[in-house]
Amino acid sequence: MQKTPLEQLFPRQRRLVKAIQYRHVFSKARRYKSHAFTILIRKQADNDSVETARLGLAIAKRQVKRAIDRNRVKRLVRESFRQSVDHLPPVDIVVMCRFVVTTMDNQEIFTQLNRLWMSIASSTRT
Repeated sequence: MQKTPLEQLFPRQRRLVKAIQYRHVFSKARRYKSHAFTILIRKQADNDSVETARLGLAIAKRQVKRAIDRNRVKRLVRESFRQSVDHLPPVDIVVMCRFVVTTMDNQEIFTQLNRLWMSIASSTRT
């Protein structure tokens, strides 16, 4: 079995894992929208010592009914984020989606997400 290089992993420090981290983002977030996705971002809390972007997923059962579709969307979002994380500022990110995502193919999803990552990276430069 071939080992995965460290930069290709999705380690715990790149994820939002606690409810308080999600509440922090939802409380005063900046929104980025596309046809299928809404991405909320917020500068990381002062007590966080992480110097990289972190991802949280809020894929609602109300929007994406079937578990197989929700899992597919989550997998694609994680992969897209993993490929783009080096270009993103140290912010906390929560990704939500609309029901239309179930009708899209993988390439369309990647394209929309890449556009959103680029707009986040360009608008948050200091």
